Amino acid sequence: MTGGPPVLICRPGERAAALASAIEAAGFPVANLDAMELEALPESPAMRQAWLDFDLFHKVVVISPFAAECLHQALDRYWPQLPLGTAWYAVGSATAETLHERLGVRVRLPPAAAGEDTSEALLQLASLRSLDAQRVLLVAGEGGRTLLADTLASRGARVTRLALYRRRLQPPPPTLQECLARGEFRALVVSSGEILEHLARWCTRATLNQPLIVSSRRLATLADNLGFRTPVVAPGATPAALADAVAMACGQEDADVDQDDLEKG
Repeated sequence: MTGGPPVLICRPGERAAALASAIEAAGFPVANLDAMELEALPESPAMRQAWLDFDLFHKVVVISPFAAECLHQALDRYWPQLPLGTAWYAVGSATAETLHERLGVRVRLPPAAAGEDTSEALLQLASLRSLDAQRVLLVAGEGGRTLLADTLASRGARVTRLALYRRRLQPPPPTLQECLARGEFRALVVSSGEILEHLARWCTRATLNQPLIVSSRRLATLADNLGFRTPVVAPGATPAALADAVAMACGQEDADVDQDDLEKG
């Protein structure tokens, strides 16, 4: 592993370790900004009703790996054996892997041709284009975008959106706030618009000029609006995809520095 400034990540929960390991395996030290925590919500009457009626849903769409974990824990109490005939969908491959590992279900993902794992890409699937009278359970966290729910409803679905967890934004540790503000890092990796906007309060010109790796074109547009220089868009939010993008961005940065040194020499 090379020394020097770290790659800053801000992935919450257990998935942070997998991302850190992938980036470290590519040869870069890592520091986690710990900008967000995930907290499972207690069971509500709406949740309980959804679990009791689970066999009535034609499709289940899961937003994130943590949503998949919360869903597994709930269904394990109500459905020792899952009902047959449910079509499962996930926005990203990490969510699909969690669903398959915990529930043993086959999960549909955004089409490969879309080039990214996003809600917009998932909605391109032919099986989600016409949903007249179909009941769809959308499993997510509190708040967030309404694109999936709104679009599925506009296509005829009877959508039940369940928030199973909440996100808590928090300031990074003081030392990492300074690291962020001074631009003393090799790259910043962000796969959430909410986190990117949250971190903007500690960003300076030095921050904005450092490499930024994001997981979708939508985040790249947000980064542009916030003043970041051209970000590197990874083909998804998996640890492997983000680590490859870090290697590409940092490799290009090192090449630019070497070229500047040659020209000065």
